[in-house]
Amino acid sequence: MTKLLKQTAFIVLGLVIIGFAGMYFLKQNTKKHSPEETITHTAKGTDFTVFYNRPYKKGRVIFGDLVPFDQVWRTGANEATTFTTNKDIQVDGTILKSGTYTLWTIPNPKSWKVIFNSKKYDWGVHMNGTAKREAEFDVLTVEVPAHPLLNIVEQFSIYFEDMNEFTTMYIAWDRTVIAVPIKS
Repeated sequence: MTKLLKQTAFIVLGLVIIGFAGMYFLKQNTKKHSPEETITHTAKGTDFTVFYNRPYKKGRVIFGDLVPFDQVWRTGANEATTFTTNKDIQVDGTILKSGTYTLWTIPNPKSWKVIFNSKKYDWGVHMNGTAKREAEFDVLTVEVPAHPLLNIVEQFSIYFEDMNEFTTMYIAWDRTVIAVPIKS
């Protein structure tokens, strides 16, 4: 009986090790195609930090195909994108308390909904490809116009720009950009 128990424990331990090694390999392999990026921007004493993964276009049709219209998107690849602010801010005129949020979007041809969600998610999607976002944790949703770009943005990008009393967070990929106005 003891020998059988030892063999079973050894097999289970081996399977656990193989499982962790496999997950590590898959995670590292996906990072090659969509590398991590952390951007930090400071405006008027307010720090903004965005952590996200940056997939490439690679000749694909992005919005309306790879990223379907009117469905929640994790806004990047791999892990859910996070947005952190060290102070309370106004996003398109609505207060967002200081803290870290997951950032989700619902793209459409003419406008996007940008969603700040208070729950932390280990990965951006379920195994079936649907977004892990749970709507009951949405803290703020704003809708902003989508603008066409003349040039293709090959790698998904999020960046900030200061103009007068506003900071704008841009989300750009393929031939589309949105601008999210932020006031510190």
